This record gives sequence, structure tokens and C-alpha cells, in this order.
Amino acid sequence: MIAVFSFSQTMKPKLTSSYYDIKDWEKGGRVYASLGVTLFRKILVWIGWEKLHKKANPVKKGLNSLLQLEHGTRQSEFGHLVVFLIVLVVNIFVAIKFGFVNSLWLLILNLILNFYPIILQRYNRPRLKRIINVNRN
Repeated sequence: MIAVFSFSQTMKPKLTSSYYDIKDWEKGGRVYASLGVTLFRKILVWIGWEKLHKKANPVKKGLNSLLQLEHGTRQSEFGHLVVFLIVLVVNIFVAIKFGFVNSLWLLILNLILNFYPIILQRYNRPRLKRIINVNRN
């Protein structure tokens, strides 16, 4: 994750792919809520991650700050997606070589540490976009 973060901070990719566009089925957040993203958010608050993240990256008032925050969701999603795919390939290899049961721990960690952060960013982005649109008008 550090390598992906370093890459995104150094190269500053625009991350403007249509992949990051909000799809119609994502707007209400029901799909992500059914996958447990709200529980994941509560866990992040419970362990102190939210407080730590807000202290390190405070959100200021203003449109530019909101735009920067929205781009930050794309960067975070990009980083977790790259790591998720790499770990998934390793997970498939381990499952084939050593059996599914022996690879289950890797799958669970990949879901918790990468998949849920991805869907959390996708869950938050429509709300953030709405706030940005209100501030633009």
C-alpha cells in the first residue's frame, strides 16, 4: 500500500476514468449498505481510525477543500484497488497450491483491508458530489 501511495503522490494521476463516475445504482448506497459498509464505518470509528484520519487530514470549509477531499477518495480507492487485485492473485495461487482452507485467512484480510475501504469510498462519493454541486451553485 505504501508503494501505491508513493506512486500516487509522486505521479499525481488525474484518476478521471469513467470507473470513478457515480453509477445510478450507487446513488442511494443501498447495495453497499447491504454489503455491510455501515458496519465497517462503525468499526473504523470504534478503533479510532476516523479520528486519526480527520486529525491528519482536516476538512476545511470551501469548494476547493471539498474537491480535494473528493479526489482523495479516488486516490484511496485506487490504492486499495491495486493492492486488492495483487493480493487476490496471490490468494488464488495459494488456494490452488495449498487449498482453499489454507488461503481463507488471506481472503478475509483482503476483504477487510482492501475491499471494504473501496466500497466505503464509493459509498461516500455520491454524498460528497452532492455537497460539491450545492456549493458550486
